[in-house]
Amino acid sequence: MTDSSQVEQEMRAWTQRYTDWLEDKEARSPRIVYQRDRARVIHSASFRRLQAKTQIFGLNESDFYRTRLTHSMEVAQIGSGLVEQLVTVALESEQQGQTPDWLDWLPSFYLIEAVCLAHDLGHPPYGHGGETALNYMMREHGGFEGNAQTLRILAKLGEYTPKNGIDLSRRATLGVLKYPALYDSVIQTWPGYMTRCAEPEVSDFRTLSMREWHPPKSLYREEAEVFEWVLAPFSESDREAFTRLTKVSDGFDRTGHKALDTTIMELADDIAYGIHDLEDAVAMGMVPKDLWCDEVVHSEVFQQHRLWDETMTERLFSPRSKDRKHAISQMVGIMIESIRIDEHPDFEHPLLRYQAHLGEGEMAVLELLKRFVYTHVITLPEVKGMEYKGQLIVLELFKSLRANPQALLPRNTFAKYERADTVRAKQRVICDYIAGMTNTYASRLYNKFFSATQGSIFDRL
Repeated sequence: MTDSSQVEQEMRAWTQRYTDWLEDKEARSPRIVYQRDRARVIHSASFRRLQAKTQIFGLNESDFYRTRLTHSMEVAQIGSGLVEQLVTVALESEQQGQTPDWLDWLPSFYLIEAVCLAHDLGHPPYGHGGETALNYMMREHGGFEGNAQTLRILAKLGEYTPKNGIDLSRRATLGVLKYPALYDSVIQTWPGYMTRCAEPEVSDFRTLSMREWHPPKSLYREEAEVFEWVLAPFSESDREAFTRLTKVSDGFDRTGHKALDTTIMELADDIAYGIHDLEDAVAMGMVPKDLWCDEVVHSEVFQQHRLWDETMTERLFSPRSKDRKHAISQMVGIMIESIRIDEHPDFEHPLLRYQAHLGEGEMAVLELLKRFVYTHVITLPEVKGMEYKGQLIVLELFKSLRANPQALLPRNTFAKYERADTVRAKQRVICDYIAGMTNTYASRLYNKFFSATQGSIFDRL
């Protein structure tokens, strides 16, 4: 058997779907499978709902600013650009008589776009604020975490199959797994969190300190079987190293490794967050030019890695939107063109051994941009205030639905609630229902329940 045929046979394990594995069916060719992975994500209800879920700014601020949907589309475009750049690097190496070992394991454009488009499917209404609120309400029942919810949609909730969700290929599912550890195990690593979980629920959510309820990066126990299926092609030593937790002094222990496709997706996500979200802030006038120059252009990091000249700043803060767009595009291009593949010596399998990275200077500047956006946009009181309001909406909805499931849950959701055979499973049904809401839906439902002057029996939510 030739080396290429060996690689092809190995790759067939990664094109298999969970449903096919359960039914002992053969996997199909990568081209067909990964194209359909992307199509399944695009046509899913969870993906469409991202158009009405917050990225940073409220949905009613402007039609221009990004939502989770447009963010996911930009991540997919950048992800394809990163793969294309790696292919270009490989072809240049081939012309010099050196074919990179990682070339056969690069994801196709279909595959990386499927992973990137799916990466935020599990985000609840009101972004990380809604995530924290749901985690508080689920603290005794398996918790809530956006990435874990993404896997749950792919494996259980999505509409493509009766029981196995959107049912992507094994490799696409692996690519979405940013944190390969189970929630129930991770929370045990922080005694302080466990102590808080044992405390009674507050009577007034306005007195709750939400900072104490950020969830650990993890997966749910309910998807443990799918998780094991995804990892099955790896050796025992690779699985152990991949899922190993790194000790944190004051907080949850965290996983430290990701698969090749995940590293590409995360770079695309970071570029979109650090640069495209910056564009929204500049367009809104939230980031003045002087602040940008003081904290970015004149910073020690940027002075050490000068990736662009003063012309970029002038274009970024130009009154002409075309100039600003040109600057943003050029900044993204600089990041994409620096991508490279390194090897991690602790792993045997190519999908774990090969890791995508940006160049040292590009990565340092990207981290600088991310910190800048976080400090001067994400944590602004005006932005955090809207996040806080969303948290209260989620908390109150959950409390009411939990107390009156038969009266308030939609009939199909209540049927799932009735079929659930444990308290934990019943609470998960309510959690899934709220997590799937858009910001608009959650706000309308809140007003229908709690506003005396709004709501009607004819409202079709």
